[in-house]
Amino acid sequence: PGTCGRGDSVAFIGCGGFGDAAIAGARLAGAAKIIAVDIDDRKLETAKKMGATHTVNSRSTDPVEAIRALTDGNGADVVIEAVGRPETYQQAFYARDLAGTVVLVGVPTPDMKLELPLLDVFGRGGSLKSSWYGDCLPSRDFPMLVDLHQQGRLDLAAFVTETIGLGDIEQAFARMHDGDVLRSVVVF
Repeated sequence: PGTCGRGDSVAFIGCGGFGDAAIAGARLAGAAKIIAVDIDDRKLETAKKMGATHTVNSRSTDPVEAIRALTDGNGADVVIEAVGRPETYQQAFYARDLAGTVVLVGVPTPDMKLELPLLDVFGRGGSLKSSWYGDCLPSRDFPMLVDLHQQGRLDLAAFVTETIGLGDIEQAFARMHDGDVLRSVVVF
């Protein structure tokens, strides 16, 4: 979402459809370290295919400690939270470099609350932001994405797990909920 540059370290908490798209974007932007964090090893394998240089299963490993260890103790320059839960946002906050950026792209429910010591927010500096639809401007970004695809630098087919008919939508939602697919595309 417009915050990753060449040589940066970037961590992604949540490797579903958006997380993997952002991982591919970080690779294209020239990030040096791309750290994928998820609780599902299948999603972490997909993240590697999309360009992750490191993976962390947060079911068995503390993601904050792992991200810090992979960034020489500093934390990542950019941490993208693609889950939308207070716990994972807090992990993102503490896993970023002091001057780094946390980007919230996971959509929380209206009842969710975040509790952070205000002194930590002040003392850690950096930037906290949210991103709607990757801050995309279709008239500018879609032609660029098409060009990248035509150049062979962006494999759009990698984002499609399956093509389905209209009658398969309920089963596709069930597979998505179970983490079995990255993206189902309805074909008419």
